Amino acid sequence: MQQDKRYSAMTEHELRQEIGSLQEQARKAEQMGMVSEFAVLERKVQMAKAYLMDPNEFKPGELYELEGNPGQFFKIDYLNGVFAWGYRLRGDGHEEALPISLLKK
Repeated sequence: MQQDKRYSAMTEHELRQEIGSLQEQARKAEQMGMVSEFAVLERKVQMAKAYLMDPNEFKPGELYELEGNPGQFFKIDYLNGVFAWGYRLRGDGHEEALPISLLKK
């Protein structure tokens, strides 16, 4: 599916189709050794997944483990849409935004 709409304008069904398509493209890119393309597609998958989640389930001031990074935690300062703004514990101290789909409850 060619992305003609923003993820925020897609229905749940459209998002799930987009995620499936992106995952298939990522699998092919990985098999072909296209590391950069694979990374971009994986980030797109995470963004689309964030729009399937409820931002109200994430609370400022709480810690969440990062998906795919066991033992690394992120403290939310505030939420803006499907992005959590805050800091990685034991990180470099710079504020960053992560899609909520990267945070484990």
